[in-house]
Amino acid sequence: MLTVIARRVMWSIPLLFVTSALTFVLIALVPGNSAEVILGSNASAAQVASLSRQLGLDEPLWMQYWHWLDGVVHGNLGTSLVNGQTVTSLLDSRLVVSLTLVGGGALVAAVLGVAFGVWSATRGGWVGKVIEASSTLGLAIPNFCLGLVLIYVLAVAVHVFPATGFVPFSTDPASWARSLVLPVVAIAMGGMTVIAIQTRDSMLDALQRNFVRVLEANGIPRRSVVYRHALRNAAIPVVTMIGVTFIGLLGGSVLVESVFGLPGLGSQVVTAAAEHDIPVLEGAVLYFTIIVVAANLLVDVTYCLLNPQVRTS
Repeated sequence: MLTVIARRVMWSIPLLFVTSALTFVLIALVPGNSAEVILGSNASAAQVASLSRQLGLDEPLWMQYWHWLDGVVHGNLGTSLVNGQTVTSLLDSRLVVSLTLVGGGALVAAVLGVAFGVWSATRGGWVGKVIEASSTLGLAIPNFCLGLVLIYVLAVAVHVFPATGFVPFSTDPASWARSLVLPVVAIAMGGMTVIAIQTRDSMLDALQRNFVRVLEANGIPRRSVVYRHALRNAAIPVVTMIGVTFIGLLGGSVLVESVFGLPGLGSQVVTAAAEHDIPVLEGAVLYFTIIVVAANLLVDVTYCLLNPQVRTS
């Protein structure tokens, strides 16, 4: 298992490099810079050029990237070009919100998706048809649109949950939970249907294998056959889908955080992109990439636990 983990970590280093370099190039293709944002539309060209020199924005792109990369190697992500706040402090305060949203959404999607998938595989009938129909709806409706519907129905019309905002857990645990219900449901719905379909298909395949018939012929209870043996045998593709869903939720969190007014990494990315704040954007991309690497590593470790043969592959 340690070999698998070490190999994945080594592969993550070029991934971080390529992702950060590509982000720099894409930012350079966008018209404007932070100096124009700071000075406003009434600033003269000379004022913009002077501030650009002070911020180092007049340097070649490769030199700007080299300065940033050198800072990262020494543990410094730089400071925001707009407000002067360190990137680390700016993003760390928002990381917990994003991880709570994405982690909660992935947990809800995984638990309900596996439950509905197993139910559909073992009972079939109308349950399977409902899951197929809901999967189409879940994939067709964007999570931010679902979020707007949830706000109108459960926050504006019924006043069950708050429409926007985030309450820290340390301030009020009950209000913290209520502030997360709607965004977690909105972000989890699409992933839940995909996981349910994958679980159903994998379980149907596992239940048709010979070892299931042998276990049932030996008098093993059906419930034990399904949950202890068939589900474990079908778990690897399901775990893969859960990992893919978690990574997909990271992208979906950008819009969901904006809809619900959550102070997470996603909303900070939107603000930094509008302000052409390169250090903040690069820092956020670095954070997201590390989260993706950690998620993939967790999936690989789960593979090793479910199937020992993976450890030597």
